[in-house]
Amino acid sequence: MDMCSGKDAVEFPGRTRAFEQIPNRELDHLIVDDTHQIIYCYVPKVACTNWKRVMVVLSQSLISQSSGKPYTDPEAVPPDLVHNSSLHLTFAKFWRHYGSLSRHLMALKLQHYTKFLFVRDPFVRLISAFRNKFGRPNEDFYRQFGSVMVRRYGNVSGSLPETAAEAFAAGIKPTFQQFITYLLDPETETESIFNEHWRQVYRLCHPCQVKYDFIGRLETLETDAEQLLKLLEVDHLVRFPSGARNRTAASWERDWFAQIPITMRRELYKLYEPDFELFGYPKPDSVLH
Repeated sequence: MDMCSGKDAVEFPGRTRAFEQIPNRELDHLIVDDTHQIIYCYVPKVACTNWKRVMVVLSQSLISQSSGKPYTDPEAVPPDLVHNSSLHLTFAKFWRHYGSLSRHLMALKLQHYTKFLFVRDPFVRLISAFRNKFGRPNEDFYRQFGSVMVRRYGNVSGSLPETAAEAFAAGIKPTFQQFITYLLDPETETESIFNEHWRQVYRLCHPCQVKYDFIGRLETLETDAEQLLKLLEVDHLVRFPSGARNRTAASWERDWFAQIPITMRRELYKLYEPDFELFGYPKPDSVLH
């Protein structure tokens, strides 16, 4: 609230705008469950697969192939299916469901429903996104982003392999520095908005316009999840899936940024500073000095 009121002197786009001014397309991360009166803003690379699984179970939006009934255990929901956007009712879809009533309905639900999101150290989230999307062959991300990074910021002459698999086999993949260069390049966002895996949380979830009742942290996911399910009064209905064990650790931050020039690290901090400040993450001094 201090950040949003302007007390903290860190300016960021959209800080002062009203909820009504947020375009529909920027409300696509707010998932609504009317049955239990919950709104969840999902942030990729912050346990969003498991929270989406919980939402699918609560809203009974997916039928199990084996039982013919809605899933009752989040752990049983196939993780690849859960990212299918047709499963979730988001604010962005309200327009086609409710027409001119949609803004009024959003306001009502924001007032009465319990709203939550989960956050994570912004730099660790970036490392996680990079590892997940570019550290192994991923056709979509290679075509849309990886090949662009390599072509633009790598010294690759000639044509690039067509597929991620071929590129990987030839040892052609973006480096972490190329990824950071891409994020800092002003050209990047003139072409299209940051992909959700590296878009800032304040741009995905609008914390100055949406008064969240609960903000959990990935760093304390297990205890936060337990507390949240009680707050939502659904702890008798679902249990949060037990953790993914290949999690990117904060202690790796130093090593990952070791090869990145200090000027770039500081520029990157500026880009994600609102997220650090809004959600109480300490300035990563070991990386910035």
